[in-house]
Formats: sequence, structure tokens, C-alpha cells
Amino acid sequence: MTLTIGQLAERSGVAASALRFYEDRGLITSERTTGNQRRYAQSTLRRVAFVRTAQRVGLSLDEIRTALAELPDGRTPTKADWHRISRAWRPRLDEQVRRIELLRDRLDSCIGCGCLSLRSCALTNPADDMGDRGPGAVLLEP
Repeated sequence: MTLTIGQLAERSGVAASALRFYEDRGLITSERTTGNQRRYAQSTLRRVAFVRTAQRVGLSLDEIRTALAELPDGRTPTKADWHRISRAWRPRLDEQVRRIELLRDRLDSCIGCGCLSLRSCALTNPADDMGDRGPGAVLLEP
């Protein structure tokens, strides 16, 4: 049995535009009808669920695509696959948790003192000392 993009969107709870985006990024695949309409295998529902779950824990689409590419013949992940892949992701997720906890702890102290000073607050980088490390908040270490 195959699903149209509308059926897949309805059953997965993911917008059709997101499904097209996932397909463009190589996370899911479809067959095309003679009228060039997408048709998805029913197993794509599990693959979409895999992608959404991995996104919810903070993994990038590149990380998810890499994990899915390791599956033989592009098959849908099984429970055993998820277990193996999630173990491989654990160190990366542990680091993410550590950084979030550090950010939370620094926010608590900042809110507690009420200074919100751009000159002395531990959450800022007024001299842009970390600018050479790239954009975004990179100074989360004490």
C-alpha cells in the first residue's frame, strides 16, 4: 500500500511542506506516478517518526540523515536500529545537556542578582573574545 503526500501528512502529523523538505534532504523517499505525484511506502510513517523524535532531542537533520544512510538499502529503522543509533548519539546529547544545565545555572544567578549588565554579566562576551570561534553563543564554559 502506498500513501499520497496528503495521507502521509495526515497520518504522521507532519505538514506536507515539511515532508517535501525531508525528501529534498534525503531523509525520506517517494516513487512518482506517471502524473509525477509522490507516493510513499507505508513504512515511511515510521521513518518520519524517527526523524521527528531525533529532532525533538535536538539532533540536526544532517546527523539524522547520516544515521539513516547507515541503514541497509535505505530501509526503515527498526527498534534495534534505534537502540544502536541512540547509543551512538548519547555522548553528543550528554554534552548538550551539560551545556543547557550550565546556561540554566548562569541564568539563575543573573536573574538572582538582577544586574543584566552587558559589562559585568557572566553570560556576555563584551570584548567579543570568542568572535574568532564563529557566530552564536560559544562561551558557556566557566
